Amino acid sequence: MSTHAPLSAADVSRVIEMAWEDRTPFEAIERQFGLNEPAVVALMRRELKLRSFKMWRERMAGRATKHASLRPPGASRHRASHTRQA
Repeated sequence: MSTHAPLSAADVSRVIEMAWEDRTPFEAIERQFGLNEPAVVALMRRELKLRSFKMWRERMAGRATKHASLRPPGASRHRASHTRQA
């Protein structure tokens, strides 16, 4: 069970966006929102339509870029073009 505060609607939307991104590992979602992979899967199951959830799970199955430990050496962090650049 998570000890973090419940997520706002904006946070849920951002978690979904990060989960769909190919280059964002589950570990990044966990660092930012405190949700491990099973919690992200549960959130996606709850928030997405059934067909969208199935499509996402099929897409994520075995995708090395979604797990930091499986990423190839030299794979850098990706920043979406709409996020604030520091």
